[in-house]
Formats: sequence, structure tokens, C-alpha cells
Amino acid sequence: MNIFLTLLLAVQLLSALVMIGLILVQHGKGADAGASLGGGSSGAATLFGASGGSNFMSRSTAILATLFLSATLGLAYFGQAPQAEAGTVLETLPAAPPTPADQIPGVPAPPAAPATAPAGAGQIPAQ
Repeated sequence: MNIFLTLLLAVQLLSALVMIGLILVQHGKGADAGASLGGGSSGAATLFGASGGSNFMSRSTAILATLFLSATLGLAYFGQAPQAEAGTVLETLPAAPPTPADQIPGVPAPPAAPATAPAGAGQIPAQ
């Protein structure tokens, strides 16, 4: 199961990084208006053919986004599965928390409190 989770995590990270790169390379919808006002020419037409790179890049981004989403859902689903060796936080705590005097070397520990309360403890004295 650990290998599968590691593989899903690798797929998620790689698809996210490639998707970020593809999104940064793409031209926005407002880039055509800037080109008509004297901007530079698009080099994507020569790189990806006469139809331009928008279809190829848009489809690649959509495929990577689907892959990223499915890897995320898989990690969320398999991450919720109970593990046999995992316990709760309360089970890992010591029975009694250490006192500050226990953590200082050379300082004697305070005397232990009596196990039972003395007779009449916790009662309001009569007047």
C-alpha cells in the first residue's frame, strides 16, 4: 500500500509541475488584442503547426488537470484508511507528565502525594 501511495504522490507532483509550466507558456485570451496593437508575433504557430498551439496546449492542460484531480482524490481516499499500527495521540502519552523538577538533573524530586485524602478533606467545616 505504501508503494501505491508513493506512486500516486509522484504522479500528483509531476502533473502539477508540468501543468504549471504549460499554463505559464500559454497565451491568455487578451494576448490577441495586444498583438493587433503592435505587439510581437506569436511563435506558437511555427512550433505546433498552422493551427497554432492553443488546441494542443489546452488539451494537454485539461488532461494533466484530470490526472492531478484523480491523483488527489486517490490520495485523499487511501489516506483515510485505518492503519493497524497507528494509535491515537493519547495512547502515546506517558501515564503521568514529567514535572519540571524531573527534567533538571541533580534536583531531588518532590515527595509523592498521598494516594488517599485525609479524613474530612473536601468538607466544609461546621461553625
